[in-house]
Amino acid sequence: MAWNLLVGQSGGPTAVINSSLAGVFESARAFGAQHVYGMQYGIEGLLEGRIVDLNDQLGDKMAIELLKRTPSSFLGSCRHKLPDFAVNEKPYQILFDLFKRYSIGAVLYIGGNDSMDTIAKLAAYGAVKNSEIRFIGVPKTIDNDLMGTDHTPGYGSAAKYIATILKEVICDSSVYDLRSVTVAEIMGRHTGWLAGAASLAAGSDSAGPDIILLPERTFDEEAFLKRVADLTAEKKNVIIAASEGVKNKDGVFLCDLVSTAGQLDAFGHKAILSGTSRYLADLIRVRLGCKTRAIEFSTLQRCASHLASRTDITEAYQVGGAAVEAAYNGQTGKMCGIVRLSDMPYRTETTTVDVAEVANKEKCVPADWITPDGMHLNEQFEKYARPLIQAELTPIYINGVPQHIHLQG
Repeated sequence: MAWNLLVGQSGGPTAVINSSLAGVFESARAFGAQHVYGMQYGIEGLLEGRIVDLNDQLGDKMAIELLKRTPSSFLGSCRHKLPDFAVNEKPYQILFDLFKRYSIGAVLYIGGNDSMDTIAKLAAYGAVKNSEIRFIGVPKTIDNDLMGTDHTPGYGSAAKYIATILKEVICDSSVYDLRSVTVAEIMGRHTGWLAGAASLAAGSDSAGPDIILLPERTFDEEAFLKRVADLTAEKKNVIIAASEGVKNKDGVFLCDLVSTAGQLDAFGHKAILSGTSRYLADLIRVRLGCKTRAIEFSTLQRCASHLASRTDITEAYQVGGAAVEAAYNGQTGKMCGIVRLSDMPYRTETTTVDVAEVANKEKCVPADWITPDGMHLNEQFEKYARPLIQAELTPIYINGVPQHIHLQG
């Protein structure tokens, strides 16, 4: 095996995607890789020959520590769908020529559902061509919707941010002595893992959100308004956490009732979902005559590295290292996953799963973790999610703000 390794990052970034990159880099070097190369802007940049030698970028321990604490994708990202090679082989010929030129023995791709589609296609093409190159996926997504893993690196930090900021919003909402409803819009196109994290705001000092709306349940306008009316009769400040991907009985995104301008990405997903909180806030104001406020957490959910979960950072690093080990040991067409061994104490281990069983699939919040009325989560969700947001990794502050690392040259 030619032991040079190539790694890329794809899709939406997370607060810990670079921790996985750090795990890949350090493990590859430990396993004897002469060079660890990075794709600039994922597979799309690679098709243009944009490759950087990470040996020159991450030469000391301080660089690695900064990388773990830096949000966004250090190498840049993309949303590029490879064609079926039986229909269009040219992109694969370009890529495999590059692999040969750089003596690549393993290709790792850090990403979500669609990135696993890329790894699955590259592995399948490699098998047809009898290539010895190993292709391994490293899981990443704040949406936590990947199959084949107990949870996905990136989710724990986003969940920690959501729970923390919502607690602060709850405090702020009680400032004035008047009745009001605050609607917080949380990411999640088709699954409610992120919106569900709002329930973690509840504790001895906070009741948490009163209503949580998930994509897994069809939005019933009348039932929703009745619940809000009942709540406003009982308390002054009502807090609602709503997933951006909530749909009505006609299958229409609530955000599309505000704006239909959202375009599709290369994989056919709506690239922009925004407006659910505004729609709900306006609905409550008009129908119930109540003061309302709409808040969108937006991209802050995926870039708040100053509030990352240390558990998440550690596991992101571990799956990066495990992916390298899997490739070194001859595995290909796999994704590294996390297996939960116990909740208390919280313990996990890494495993590998067939990437074809992960690509283009989505894992939803289990039905029995959602309350019967479809507007909240029960204790089973908390038992699952609470361990993922534990502990912190303090940023390295320079002149009062966190220090980050950026690709040079």
